[in-house]
Amino acid sequence: MNKKLLLSTLVLLAVTFGFSQTKEELQAQKAEKQAEANKFQEEANALQAQIDALPGWRKGAFGTIGGSLSNFNDWYSQAAPNNSTGNIGITFNAFANKIEDKYFWRNSLNISLAWVKLDDKDTDADSDDFEPTSDVFNISSLYGRNISKTWAISGLAEYRTTLLNDFNDPGFLDVGVGATWTPIENLIVVIRPLNYNFVFAENDAAFQSSAGAKIVADYTRQIGAINFKSNFSTFQSYEDSDLSNFTWTNSFSYTLWKMIGVGFDFALRSNKQEAANYQAVDLADADNKLQSYYTVGLSYKF
Repeated sequence: MNKKLLLSTLVLLAVTFGFSQTKEELQAQKAEKQAEANKFQEEANALQAQIDALPGWRKGAFGTIGGSLSNFNDWYSQAAPNNSTGNIGITFNAFANKIEDKYFWRNSLNISLAWVKLDDKDTDADSDDFEPTSDVFNISSLYGRNISKTWAISGLAEYRTTLLNDFNDPGFLDVGVGATWTPIENLIVVIRPLNYNFVFAENDAAFQSSAGAKIVADYTRQIGAINFKSNFSTFQSYEDSDLSNFTWTNSFSYTLWKMIGVGFDFALRSNKQEAANYQAVDLADADNKLQSYYTVGLSYKF
């Protein structure tokens, strides 16, 4: 009996030792393969950097989709026990840049749309439709001829309006010439002392075209699964400070699985002409509060 027990113990120890050896060997093999994979990834990143530095087109796009839907029936703890609500937000960013040794042509598009719905089923006084809230459309095109490694003489056209409500009323078109500065990779700063801000609108009392200076700073970058874009655009009128405006937009997305991830968009704007038009007052009497919006939701990398 003791011999059988001793033999069983020895067999169990041998099996356990064998499994331990196999696990250690597998871990060692995994570490070796991981080191090789890291080496190949570094080489691939270096090759991609060389490809990105070559002349030619660079294109990309990413966006964010956020939303929520809810429905309540006889939920008496709230003021409207029978209602349906919903929020939908979409943001889309795209660029197409042609970079050559002597010149460049950079094009970008930003769209941000949102709808909200609050339908009280116990009354017919409200709307049961999704009503637009955020409505932003911005497209720009920048052409420049290089005079040094970081400076270029350039011309920029930028157009901004709404898509869902009163397209091109108002619409803002900036056209001008100046200089472009690229101090670091992915950062573009446009300085145009000669610029004209065309404003298209039916309300002439609130909107007025004027000459002024235009400054645009754009930083767009992709780091692995992270996409980031920040754009600041300001127009400073030479005729009247009430005709000046600025818009600052920021978009961030992080890819979690394949092309799907999470996204966040945030923007600030100051435009006294838009405030006067909304408040139905003269431009000088408008209360120009800081405008803002944000969208959080799922993102999709194109």
